[in-house]
Amino acid sequence: MKKIAYAAVLAGVMGLTGAGAAWAEDYEVHMLNRGAEGAMVFEPAFLELQPGDTVTFLPTNPSHNAETISSMLPEGAEPFRGALNQAVTVTFDEEGLYGIKCAPHYAAGMIVLIEVGDGEVVNGEAARAARHPGLARRRMSALFDQLDATQ
Repeated sequence: MKKIAYAAVLAGVMGLTGAGAAWAEDYEVHMLNRGAEGAMVFEPAFLELQPGDTVTFLPTNPSHNAETISSMLPEGAEPFRGALNQAVTVTFDEEGLYGIKCAPHYAAGMIVLIEVGDGEVVNGEAARAARHPGLARRRMSALFDQLDATQ
């Protein structure tokens, strides 16, 4: 009888620990030649996530990829680089700000800003200090304005 009760408790605990992963959200970001904000964009270009959430970057139009901007990566976070014309799914575990770019269209402003967590942004200063080429500079500034409006 004790073995059955112990097995039931163990199964309940294992079920609870596995249930946490079920609460993670999945998001899609589309890589577009033309979107609401103009040419060469990710939509949406700003996301607020919780640790454990995943994002799939979808090459809706050809000639795009998604990869981290090395100067906009929280400590401990793993950089990623999706292949051209291929979807890439990323789980965001570390809290902080992530900058994502399409390498071929970075200077054209094809970027994403992702905030992970609710607390104080651990890499906020470094992320804001990052330099960006061309139109990416103006678009990133607008994304930080959007972030500030949610705080």
